[in-house]
Amino acid sequence: MDLVWRVRTAGGRLVGEPAGRVDETTWEAFSAHLTAAVREAAAAGAPLILDLSQLDYMSSRGLRALTIARREAGDQTSITLAAPNARMREIFAISRYDKLFAIVDDVDSDA
Repeated sequence: MDLVWRVRTAGGRLVGEPAGRVDETTWEAFSAHLTAAVREAAAAGAPLILDLSQLDYMSSRGLRALTIARREAGDQTSITLAAPNARMREIFAISRYDKLFAIVDDVDSDA
């Protein structure tokens, strides 16, 4: 399955909406979209919410893309991971990404 990426604004926040899978064939596109979204959020002075509800899977390369985005965001732009599935929640906990990012149940939750 290919990766699909959309971005929208909602309530003063930028919401990135990846759908599909982040794997060995799609991680570079995911990383490029994510970095662009971080830069857009920073330019707007807005937090970035990643709506993961339509993402089926994320490989370790996807985690690397999240790390790169976190570095790009620095202290100026917050990144919140919203609505990851149970498998991704477990991966985030095992890899301690739940310490790097706020993880919330849905896009409308406050981080």
